[in-house]
Amino acid sequence: MRTLSQTVEFDLGLLHKYNRPVPRYTSYPPATELHEGFDGSDFRRAIALGNSQNTPLSLYCHIPFCDVPCYFCGCNTIITPRKDFAEPYLQYLMRHIAQVAALVDRDRLVEQMHWGGGTPNYLTIEQITRLWECLQGHFTFAADAELSIEVNPRSLAKEYLQDLKNLGFNRISFGIQDFNPQVQEAINRIQPEEMLFTGMRWMREVGFEGVNVDLIYGLPFQTLDTFKETISKTIALNPDRIALFNFAYMPWLKPLQKRIVPESLPSAEDKLAIVQMSIERLTASGYVFIGMDHFAKPNDELAIAQRQGQLHRNFQGYTTKPESDLIGFGMTSISMLQNVYTQNHKRLKDFYQAIDADELPIERGVTLSDDDILRRSIIMELMCQFQLSQPDIESKYHLTCDRDFAKYFDRERSQLQQLAADGLVQLERDQITVTPAGRLLIRNIASVFDTYMQADNTNRFSQSV
Repeated sequence: MRTLSQTVEFDLGLLHKYNRPVPRYTSYPPATELHEGFDGSDFRRAIALGNSQNTPLSLYCHIPFCDVPCYFCGCNTIITPRKDFAEPYLQYLMRHIAQVAALVDRDRLVEQMHWGGGTPNYLTIEQITRLWECLQGHFTFAADAELSIEVNPRSLAKEYLQDLKNLGFNRISFGIQDFNPQVQEAINRIQPEEMLFTGMRWMREVGFEGVNVDLIYGLPFQTLDTFKETISKTIALNPDRIALFNFAYMPWLKPLQKRIVPESLPSAEDKLAIVQMSIERLTASGYVFIGMDHFAKPNDELAIAQRQGQLHRNFQGYTTKPESDLIGFGMTSISMLQNVYTQNHKRLKDFYQAIDADELPIERGVTLSDDDILRRSIIMELMCQFQLSQPDIESKYHLTCDRDFAKYFDRERSQLQQLAADGLVQLERDQITVTPAGRLLIRNIASVFDTYMQADNTNRFSQSV
């Protein structure tokens, strides 16, 4: 295993200089480059290519429903307390699974599966069981597959958790966001401290192998002192992984966020202080700073994968399954195949109509060029490993002497040199290494190789810090 420095340096001047909208790089090209008019033929060809290579699978099921809205949320959700909406959706979801599974060879192993939303535990256990059996009936699961589900702690019972574990789920995640009651009220997500600790105790008692929690900084009424309490309580909760997300306040894209008063949001300086404090406290408590916004215990698979240089990113975030094809089921879900990304219809009516017509419910997509695939590899190496070997890239993508790494990326050289002058990267003859000062600005560093970002003058992305 390699040694990767966990040191993070905070240079407020540099953080302010580079704090601008950039993609999160759960993919490259970013999801903003998916376009309408994409048909299913390239999707089918990508599935066939994965079949020929026996590429392992990662499955995602989107359960879009929530009882009440969370005002910070940027996900694609359907807000309704009417549980009868779930049954027809479940029927169409299972038809979608059967439709895609017919294209996939059964000897391809599912190594990872995740259910997200929305709120997956919006479904009854009986509905959860039917969906689980549908997936098991159409795909072959590896014996050690990671099988995870997101839950809302406000509607949990220990018996429900036990049933999830008995089915086979081995990892579970839930959102805390903030322990402070004033912040919770402002974002319409009231979940008392006792509820969160009780839910965590139940998850441990029924035997989940891994528990993930989400925190968000930049929410209304947060201060450095109040978020110190949230970090302390999160450490006491003792999850295996912690995601610390920057609140992307974009009411022009997410109308629900208009319910948040802008004047209640912390300043940029306060947000940077919160980030610095959080990283210092979490790493001092033994968590490994995986990168950008994730922390894990040293014996967690993510931390081990990073030490081995095997960490990767896909539309679900950091993953230990770098070579898997990701297939998304349900409305709005994204698939990430060999050289194709697709997203399903965002409107329930359109999703249903496509399934009824026996068509793949794809609304938009993109087919990657050879240049896209090369740049994706570089961006993901930087995002996940914080270093890049130029000879490895030259060998993998057959860059020859007359067009080696330096010549291919001659246009990017001046930007890299500026980053080096600011102390964010070290440029050696054959390697690019992200410095401790550059780790918080890794999205900016990766964006040097993003040809789409260079031409994008919109504000479709969240701030880098």
